[in-house]
Amino acid sequence: MARILIIDDEENVRATVRQMLEVAGHEVDEAAGGEDGTRRFSLHPFDLVSTDILMPGKGGLTTIRDLRERFPQARILAISGGGKDKKLNFLSTAKTFPGVQTLEKPFSRAALMAAVNSLRVSTAPP
Repeated sequence: MARILIIDDEENVRATVRQMLEVAGHEVDEAAGGEDGTRRFSLHPFDLVSTDILMPGKGGLTTIRDLRERFPQARILAISGGGKDKKLNFLSTAKTFPGVQTLEKPFSRAALMAAVNSLRVSTAPP
C-alpha cells in the first residue's frame, strides 16, 4: 500500500482521515500545518500527500505550490470545506496545479478512497 502524509490543522480531521486510510492498509503520518508537512515530505517523500487548504500559517495552496516546485511528481489531494461562509472555492484554485485532485469536506470514506486510488493510478510512474 501507500505511504501517505496528512496535513491538516484540525486534529480530529487528521485522526479520522488516518483511521480511514489505515483501515485500507496504508501507512500514514501526520503534520499539523504546511511548514511541518513540507519539512516531513522533504526528509522522506511520501507516495501521496493529503492537505487541507485553509490552515493558519502556511496554508494548503502555498504548501501545494511548494511541493509542486520542489517535487514535481508529488501526488497531492487537496481537501477543503470552503471556509466558514462557503463563498470562496479554494478547491477550484487547487485544481489549477498539475496533477492535484480535490475533495470537498465533508466526505465519505468511499469518496476518500476513490480519490486516493485515482491519484495512485493516474500519476503512477511509467
